[in-house]
Amino acid sequence: MVHFATRVTSVESSPTVRISDMVTELKARGEKILSLSIGEPDFPTPAHIVQAGKKALDDGFTKYTPATGFKDLREAVAEKSVKENRIPAKPENVLIAPTKHTLFMTCMALLDPGDEAIIPDPGWVSYGPMVVLAGAKPVPVRAADEQGFVPNPDDLAELITPRTRFIMLNSPSNPAGSVYPRGAMKGIADLAQDHDLVVVSDEIYEKILYEGEHVSPASLDGMFDRTVTVNGFSKTYSMTGWRLGWLVAPKPIFKEISKVQEHSITCATAFAQKAGVAALRGPTEPLREMVAEFRARRDLVMRELAKMDRVSCFKPAGAFYVFPRFDVPLDDAALAEKLLKEAKVAVTPGSAFGEAGAGHQRLSYAASRETISEAVRRIGEVVGRL
Repeated sequence: MVHFATRVTSVESSPTVRISDMVTELKARGEKILSLSIGEPDFPTPAHIVQAGKKALDDGFTKYTPATGFKDLREAVAEKSVKENRIPAKPENVLIAPTKHTLFMTCMALLDPGDEAIIPDPGWVSYGPMVVLAGAKPVPVRAADEQGFVPNPDDLAELITPRTRFIMLNSPSNPAGSVYPRGAMKGIADLAQDHDLVVVSDEIYEKILYEGEHVSPASLDGMFDRTVTVNGFSKTYSMTGWRLGWLVAPKPIFKEISKVQEHSITCATAFAQKAGVAALRGPTEPLREMVAEFRARRDLVMRELAKMDRVSCFKPAGAFYVFPRFDVPLDDAALAEKLLKEAKVAVTPGSAFGEAGAGHQRLSYAASRETISEAVRRIGEVVGRL
């Protein structure tokens, strides 16, 4: 028998990837599935970015790059970080890599076996497994309905132990679309400073914002030297398949994370990096149009959900998800399965995002208005029969 590492057997496959694969398989069999399960913008990558990628290929950018990324992209990220986020970043603080990989590398660089990392609950499905794969223990902090899906600094303080190494934040958040207020962010930053902790800030949905302000913890007084800021191109520029993002970190942390990059993927894709420069320095109109459409879809799905009995839903201020709670005699996994089988609608059960997500379903409105309206109507029919 083959022996498998405990760090792998102790984590489950990604629920969101599994559901996406299931939908693809059903569609291949001829099933007409309406999918509200995938966290991927349904818009094309803007044309000027695609053209930059094509030109880079024609210009011969098909080889290795510096492990930390091309200089022009690191400069563009640093400029964006200073101007838009008030993070005092320089190019030497910027590491280019697929966004998901930057989070994984951060866990590998900061966590030893037996260490602890505080993660939001509900939170993105990969935070906990990444911590486990690094040999450490994920410690969920409740950030549920009653808190507006934002962790309370007082609750977080009670979870800090001598083994705590970092606090993971995500604003705007997946799965609820919550935006952390400045006061909450400042309270968490104060805890990090008081207990000598690192903050890992996942800001991938930063630009998809409808209300409130986006606050980068690295911009707060005294926080740059203890914050890893993660961001990327997938959501903002509809570049999920390009697998490109970045992290910004102070030099001591940057140095150790860079080692993980050097001994894993070596570097990000060369031609994709040139497309990244075009994204950051090019026209912003495609982004504004996409966010305006997402806002209209958010309002649409909220109106449709309001028509249902036994459903309550927090109004998201960012990202492209709603996270309604269903007061029905089925757990969320069973309801998601029933919706897929009977309504031909794919959603993601809330418990995939943590214990505090139980009873919810995550619905992505990265789909056409027609798909959203019809999918929610079908959901209402199934729920009405329960």
